[in-house]
Amino acid sequence: MSALVCALAPLVLAGVLGPAGAGKLFGRGTARQAPRTALARLLRDGGRAALVLRALGAVELLLAAALLAPPATPLPGAAAALLGAGFLGYLGYAHAAAPGSSCGCTARQDAPLTWRAFVRAAAVLAGGVAAALAQQPWWTAAARRPAAALCLVLAAAAALTALSADPDRRWRMPLRRLRLRIAGHPLAATGHPLAAAGAPAAVPVAATVELLERSRAWQSASRVVRSALLDHWDDGGWRILQFAGVHGGGTAARPVLVLFAVDAAASLDTVREPAVRVSVIDADSGAPVMATA
Repeated sequence: MSALVCALAPLVLAGVLGPAGAGKLFGRGTARQAPRTALARLLRDGGRAALVLRALGAVELLLAAALLAPPATPLPGAAAALLGAGFLGYLGYAHAAAPGSSCGCTARQDAPLTWRAFVRAAAVLAGGVAAALAQQPWWTAAARRPAAALCLVLAAAAALTALSADPDRRWRMPLRRLRLRIAGHPLAATGHPLAAAGAPAAVPVAATVELLERSRAWQSASRVVRSALLDHWDDGGWRILQFAGVHGGGTAARPVLVLFAVDAAASLDTVREPAVRVSVIDADSGAPVMATA
């Protein structure tokens, strides 16, 4: 089984590095995200950080192609292992120097880095070592034991999906939203006048965000926020706006989700200072960190 794992490591690694590289090299979000990453702090320039991210994306794409293409040699695996080691070193710097910054690992989100980024980097390192030690090409191993190869690849894909850089958008946000609706959202106890009637909101989300960003509640909580709007939904007359953030500083810093509940029917045309409630919950456990009016 270990021989099969090593033989299939290039295939799995290519599935990790290829999409990540394409996102950095061709993604529209690279230039937008780069100034918010720890890399920008290291290079002291967001523009240079964007160029480095795109160059890294090109390297990842080339490595993915080399891992998949014949002839099978240990060089692509060794290069991937070195890349994984470099990722771990960079993440260590980012965690120490800029714990509230995004790592820029996928160029698809602005959320602060978490332990998942370290596990993904370690997986690239381990996968590179396994690929370099492989005794046969992945296509030969898959042809000889197709059922076992399929099971291993599917298991690796499931594990990597769980460690995705964007787990909130894929499955955690819907689960948290459901939990909030069952347990009660931040303004459930305030008796919103529209809650009983269930009146739909006609105000665009952008207008709600603009109103929120001019409120005193935003000014008091914005120091925790580290992302643009990640998600939103309406519930009982309230519009819930979700952001990623960091609570605390130094070694005590931890990633959180910041929830603002705003009157769904309010806008700058109807009110100057809206009723806003703020809730901050731990990004991993979902436990409340703080809540304020």
